Formats: sequence, C-alpha cells, structure tokens
Amino acid sequence: MKMIKPIVNLSKIADDYDTYVFGFNGVLYDGNNILPEAVSCLKRLSALGKKNIIVSNSGLRVLEIANIFKENDVSLDVFKNIVSAGEILHYKLKYPQNEYVAIGEKYFHLGSRKQKGVFYGLPFEEVSSIEQAHFLYMSGVSSVDDTIDTYRPLLEQAVSFGLPFVCAGNDTSCFVNGKLCLAPGALAEAYAVLGGRIITLGKPDTKILNYCLEGIGEPGRVVVIGDNVATDIKSASLLGYDSVLISKGRHINYLGEGYIPDVAKTRELSNSYDVSPSSVMSSLRW
Repeated sequence: MKMIKPIVNLSKIADDYDTYVFGFNGVLYDGNNILPEAVSCLKRLSALGKKNIIVSNSGLRVLEIANIFKENDVSLDVFKNIVSAGEILHYKLKYPQNEYVAIGEKYFHLGSRKQKGVFYGLPFEEVSSIEQAHFLYMSGVSSVDDTIDTYRPLLEQAVSFGLPFVCAGNDTSCFVNGKLCLAPGALAEAYAVLGGRIITLGKPDTKILNYCLEGIGEPGRVVVIGDNVATDIKSASLLGYDSVLISKGRHINYLGEGYIPDVAKTRELSNSYDVSPSSVMSSLRW
C-alpha cells in the first residue's frame, strides 16, 4: 500500500520538484475569488525558479482564466503555461475531427449561460428548445442548489431525440461562489445512464497534461496538485508523477475541514478509486 504523507505547508516539498501542475477550481480558485494563500505559493515557487502551470477541467477558455487572475491583481508572470478543457474543446469545435465532425451547429445550453467562450467566433447557434438542437452543452449549473433531478426532464427529452451531450471536463462537482455544487460531468454521467451519447474531454485523460507540459520545454521533476482523486490524482498516477491532494476541495464533505488532513480517510477515499496521492494537505499554503 502506498504511503500518503500529510503536509501542512507546500514549502516542505518545494525542493523536491521542478514543475508544479495545479488544478484551478478548488485549488487556486473557490468559484468566486483567487485564494490568497495559493497566490503566495505561486509567487514563492516562481521566485525559486520553479515552473507553475495550470491544467484545468474548467469549461473556461484560457483568456477567461487569465482575466480572473488579473482581476485579482495576480500577475500572469508566475505561470509558464495554462491549459483548460474549455480551450481544447474550442479548438476541437473549430477544427472538427472524429466525433466532433457530425454534431451539428445548433446547441441547447443546459444550466447557466454565463460561460459561452467555447463557442466564441465559431459558427454555432444557441437555440431555445431541445427540439431545435443538434447537441447539448453545459458550462455550469443555474443554481448552487441544483441537483440532477433539476435537469432530468430535459435530459430524458434530449435522449429521446438522440442528441449527443458535449461536456468540457469530467468533474462531477465544483465550487461556485465558494460553495461545492453539481458540475457538468455529473450531468454527463446521468445522461449516459439514460442511454445518451456523451462527448467529454479533460483529466484524467493524460493527453491534456502532456500537451501542457510539452509547452514548457523540459519539465524536470513534476508534481500534480489537485482536489479531485478521480481526475487530478489519477492523471498524475497514469503518467508516473507524484501528486498532492487538496482535502478541502472536491472531497471536503468526506475528508472534512481540518487544518491537518485526515490520512486514514484519504486512504479510504483513494482505495475506492484505486489510485493514491503521494501527499495530502488541507489547502494550498506556503
């Protein structure tokens, strides 16, 4: 059984790695603001000559993520690269191949309609009813209190029309305004259970992580820091990289809010996904 090391401060492992791969939501961002202690880590690592990159399952485009940092007075100089599922989806829609070739041009947007950057500058049209649509898309929930049942009637209707569900990111929960809530990946899973066809991309698919690392040259010793065992930690494991799980993130309801992370519960959680982080810390701090 792999040993999981509890750490309180990232400075304890700062000398062990050359490249730090961060998830975005739940690690650097709480759905409302960039986390100040996380910013301190980014700055300290950058000052030490470390390479900071973001590999996010968010449906946000890279420019949208960059603007969030700018709005929080965080210089983009602390990053060597940023890649998001939303950016990759935009590219795949712009230059369609394989399953993207025949999805059509009209989409029905489930949930929140705030994030439409994926379709910016592309010949796609949002329609007001499922009957008019060629495929479903979702970027986020309408309300933090939404459940799968909120969307079930629409999902069942879409299945009856044979519409594919296009989803950027596989996360089943995320933070919105500091509250953990449903994410598009959960709706995609429910759609598949109903018999619908889903088209998803993002971690733990290793291609997104490899793509980002290729953009920075020689990465050296790599560690992945994320809040989701099924995506962040698994992608690191598949590539043979060390990883750090943030316990007060995606799994906070199970792992708790303690300052010192619960290693026993972290091991139980990891066993259920058949993958294990190298270390666990409650939140990103220097």
